[in-house]
Amino acid sequence: MILVSFICAIVTRSLFILVSLISVLRVTLVTNNCRYWFLTFLFLPLIVEMFFTLKRRKGNGYKWFSPPLLLFLMSIIPSMWILELDDHMNKTNDLQCRKLNSAKNWKSIINSLINSPMKNDTSEDPLKLLSSVCADDWILVLHESLLVLLIVGKWLLPLGGGVTRDKLAQLLLSFVGTAADILEFTNETLSDIKDHSSKLVYLILAVWTWSMLQFPFHLSVVKSTEDEYCEDQSDSLLKKHGTEIWNIMQSLFIQDGPFLLVRLMVMIYFEVLHPMLVFFTVKNLLMILLNLYYLVVICQDYRSSALQVT
Repeated sequence: MILVSFICAIVTRSLFILVSLISVLRVTLVTNNCRYWFLTFLFLPLIVEMFFTLKRRKGNGYKWFSPPLLLFLMSIIPSMWILELDDHMNKTNDLQCRKLNSAKNWKSIINSLINSPMKNDTSEDPLKLLSSVCADDWILVLHESLLVLLIVGKWLLPLGGGVTRDKLAQLLLSFVGTAADILEFTNETLSDIKDHSSKLVYLILAVWTWSMLQFPFHLSVVKSTEDEYCEDQSDSLLKKHGTEIWNIMQSLFIQDGPFLLVRLMVMIYFEVLHPMLVFFTVKNLLMILLNLYYLVVICQDYRSSALQVT
């Protein structure tokens, strides 16, 4: 079992480094600036953490916090910012770029990559083939890879103390819904304001970065099964309903709240309006109202139970 934990810990962190390396490679190709290779120094904390975890903790993680997920985000987010800002500033569309919008285009790129080593033509160099893919598609693929790898990585990483498999399953299911919302927010909202203020691009990227902190900090599994059976009526509200309150605060201040504010700004200030934007704005508003309602219900139930005890 220890060997399996070691293998999972190493494989997961290796995948993190690989995707981060691809993002740095993309940055150097887009900007044509080799100095961005210094971004690879951001991989060092992840490598140090891997050796520390393997040696001191035998590959096991922590209960409510995942250092490798946080360090992975620290290693790839700067590259994502550079790519998004470069794409916003260079608005000219390259008509020669390869779109990833059909199976035919995918097959063409894959076949070119497979056959290029067999040819001596420098125009078929793999790096040139990859750089010929449209910038928007590159960014979207990196966003998707980042979110999928966060979910799969958390699944593969050894469990922390006190975290059961059913709690992990619940956490991963919540990760999937969160990842879908974040991907829609960055992809659709950035496309809505593509021709507008650069300041709003910075704001959207800042909100996106803030929302990504939901993945390494997962207090929704901090309450173990033993704690649930040992609950006392005299426990405080935070101790008794800590998990529920954390989930509510997470929605209000990390995801749905900031997403709603940004979308309202896009609709009101920039006068961008279309059905999908309206739908997701209403969805964020409903999530905030439902979470506030749930918080009121929790407080009322706790107060009622406290009065019965007294």
